[in-house]
Amino acid sequence: MIEPLILLIIGFVLLVRGADAFVDAAAGVARRFNIPAIIIGTTLVAIGTSAPEAAISIAAALKGSDGVSIGNVIGSNITNIFLILGITALIGALPIHKNTKKYELPFVGLVTLLLIGFGMWFGSVSRIAAFIFLAMFAGFITYTIIMARRSKEPEPEIRQFSIPMTIVMIVAGITAIVLGGDLIIDSAMDIATRVGVSDRVIGLTLVALGTSLPELAVCVAAALKREYDMAVGNIVGSNIFNILFVLGTAAAIHPLPFNPAFIFDGAIAMLAIIMLMIFTSRGAKLTRTAGIIFLISYAAYIFYLI
Repeated sequence: MIEPLILLIIGFVLLVRGADAFVDAAAGVARRFNIPAIIIGTTLVAIGTSAPEAAISIAAALKGSDGVSIGNVIGSNITNIFLILGITALIGALPIHKNTKKYELPFVGLVTLLLIGFGMWFGSVSRIAAFIFLAMFAGFITYTIIMARRSKEPEPEIRQFSIPMTIVMIVAGITAIVLGGDLIIDSAMDIATRVGVSDRVIGLTLVALGTSLPELAVCVAAALKREYDMAVGNIVGSNIFNILFVLGTAAAIHPLPFNPAFIFDGAIAMLAIIMLMIFTSRGAKLTRTAGIIFLISYAAYIFYLI
């Protein structure tokens, strides 16, 4: 049991470090071609934060582990709100931007309902559903670029590398992402077999938590520095990316059968969104009380699964 756990950890390290290297190199290339930094920050870098989930879901789909592929996305979305925002809100009350409350939260609710609807009615996330998700993803990217241009925040600094170093980083990043994804899927399935649980449960818990660790680290670090402003918006944006980009890409490559049990998990994901909307409806912040309720809800959900 120790060996697959060690391989799982190695896979996560390779995945995260590979994604970082690839995004840094890709952003440097984009900057070299005079693409505005604000567009890079809202596209390449944003997509890069979903690279771990994308690598896992695509690798799982290709290996026939559809439970991990869909479970990883739904589980990550539940983890992002209940666990990550719960922990971050305990450190300090989290402000929520007007656009996040008015547009992005309802939108993530809409795409979550679409995912549940496709699964219930068609029994899968088909290529048609994938193309719908990817078209909506393109629209969301356009929206984020427009909002970024209107904001008064400074443009992100994009580091440039030499051409040889850029090539090395891109190749090494892609290699690490592929190897890390394969290691995670193989070791996760090994753990599932040994423990006697389904790949759905592994995807919703162990794999989802692992792919959400970068978001957790970023949010906690920002909260400790009292830089709360973007925490809720980043988590909501990540949830949108997970469904539209990650599942859209995975299902475009290989249609994903939808286990009826995922209807319950999707309902929990919708519950998390509704609770976030309720707790921020009367004020501009997510309070510590809400954070405690989120953590209790997450613990209850994991207890139910296991």
